[in-house]
Amino acid sequence: MQSRLIMLDLDNTLVDRDAAFREAAIGFLAEHALPEGDLAWLTGLDGSGYTPRQDVARAMSERYGLPTGVIGHLLDHGVAEHVVLAEATRDALRTASDGGWTCVIVTNGRVAQQETKIRNTGLDRLVHGWVVSEGVGHKKPAPEIFHAAAAAVGASLDGAWVIGDAAHADIRGALEIGARSVWVAGGQAWPEPGFRPTHIAQDAASAIRYVTST
Repeated sequence: MQSRLIMLDLDNTLVDRDAAFREAAIGFLAEHALPEGDLAWLTGLDGSGYTPRQDVARAMSERYGLPTGVIGHLLDHGVAEHVVLAEATRDALRTASDGGWTCVIVTNGRVAQQETKIRNTGLDRLVHGWVVSEGVGHKKPAPEIFHAAAAAVGASLDGAWVIGDAAHADIRGALEIGARSVWVAGGQAWPEPGFRPTHIAQDAASAIRYVTST
């Protein structure tokens, strides 16, 4: 019997990580009397969280000359302090769980940051578990992190689904383990010519509803 397992990305899938960083950056600029026009520079530097933290910190330090701790607070806590979970996503997760689906978060990043986001948004009460790349020693798309996620909730990868916004990390990762996948497009066009997801949805709630209706 195939498992009813959904493995979900966190940043810019279950939660709008970019919107949270933007809000944190606006507050940072205002608090330190820095130019409002630097918001575009900061969000571009952040690169949706893909720019290495040390590179972001170095660039900000060179530009603003602020103490390391001030910049560190924004980078380590800013997103977690502003991130929210959309009600539609919350409802979709509840419906999935009530329908017998096991939901587990699979996220790249640092344990402290990602677990704070999960708890601050109440996701810890909506999913059955989570794994963070720092904690398991493997990053998506490595198969090992998906195997660790399935093991964390006592499920099989046979028949599992992966939902995420990153073509390489999430959808390529799903292909590597033979899982079906839903790409959360967020208004973007599919970027990879060499492979495709099983389905494309515009947001996490729609993606979860698609999976649970199959």
